Amino acid sequence: MKKYFWVLVIAMLPLIEIRGALPYAVGFGLPLVPSIIVAVIGNMIPVPFIFLFARKILEWGKDKKVIGGFFTWCLQKGEKGGKKLEEKAGRGLYWALFLFVGIPVPGTGAWTGMLAASILNMDFKKSTMAALGGVLLAGAIMLAASMGVFGAFSLVK
Repeated sequence: MKKYFWVLVIAMLPLIEIRGALPYAVGFGLPLVPSIIVAVIGNMIPVPFIFLFARKILEWGKDKKVIGGFFTWCLQKGEKGGKKLEEKAGRGLYWALFLFVGIPVPGTGAWTGMLAASILNMDFKKSTMAALGGVLLAGAIMLAASMGVFGAFSLVK
């Protein structure tokens, strides 16, 4: 049970998310189905909070003494990235969000995707569904990669 707790926690962390939770689960030999379910739930728990509150917190903090510079940078980066995504994606903005969350490369994921969706004032329900689809896609990719890597290690033993 303790290891599942860590799968959940790892999946909730920004930048790590399901990309780190599933390799952890596979590395510790946890059963796959419960691990996937726990990792997806963990990755999705922060999503509504990010969408509903991240922009408000960044707006609140942008003129504060210590954190203002970083918060302003986050807002500018999110707006710039969001506008660029919007220009490229056009009407396929939710598909672009799905792929952004789902392709497991550094800087992408549910945290960043939902922050961009919030800054772009995208629809909450559609954004959440796109993020969920992206988390499932990233999970499938990371599961396949993890099983391949850990399977190769087991052959060496």
